Amino acid sequence: MEKETTIFGIRAVIEAIKSGENIDKIFLQKGLRGELFTELEQLLNKERLNSSYVPVEKLNRLTTGNHQGAIAQIAPITFHNIDELVTTTIESGKVPLFLLLDQLSDVRNFGAIVRTAECTGVSGIIIQKKGGAPVNGAAIKTSAGAIFKIPICKVDHIKDAVFHMQASGIKVIAATEKTDNTVYDVSFTEPCAIIMGSEGKGINPSVLKVSDERAKLPILGEIESLNVSVACGAFLYEAVRQRR
Repeated sequence: MEKETTIFGIRAVIEAIKSGENIDKIFLQKGLRGELFTELEQLLNKERLNSSYVPVEKLNRLTTGNHQGAIAQIAPITFHNIDELVTTTIESGKVPLFLLLDQLSDVRNFGAIVRTAECTGVSGIIIQKKGGAPVNGAAIKTSAGAIFKIPICKVDHIKDAVFHMQASGIKVIAATEKTDNTVYDVSFTEPCAIIMGSEGKGINPSVLKVSDERAKLPILGEIESLNVSVACGAFLYEAVRQRR
């Protein structure tokens, strides 16, 4: 399925969740109340689905239908299971190179990163179920279709992915300014996973704490940081350079 699907209406969204639809993100109207709306909120908490409370004006822009304060977006891709993906990658004989995105929020940054990841032979991308950019039409467009060519997994928390990588013998490298090591001081030749943080906050401190190594890009100008998609590209191509 390459076209994003939008479901609107509280009951319709509830039924979509219960039927196991591959829901990427849910938008709920701020301040809405009612028994059915409460049922939806409880279901969202139970299933740990990605949801946001937004003004009614945003919901009106997303659909012209009677949304009743609830809109769900169905992901245009099928997400992979992290256990199966890691196992398959290791068994393939290819040196794993995974990318963990810690609550990256800008959909265009996400799309650009997916495109670069596909070009650099990344084994798979892991994102968090809540708080991240939706996998939608804008992400597809920015990725130039790469989103259909690279496995993407969702986990409850990025720390879950970190622990899974480490248990599988894959080194986890955090891209952060909070280190003296540059990207050129770290080895990417062994099985590894790179963590990129969100645009505003970077990598969550709890995630940073459990990473194996940290690395930064040298900044020679007056601006203190790079756009996350640009920084990710620099990290991935350093991995490519070392592995050639």
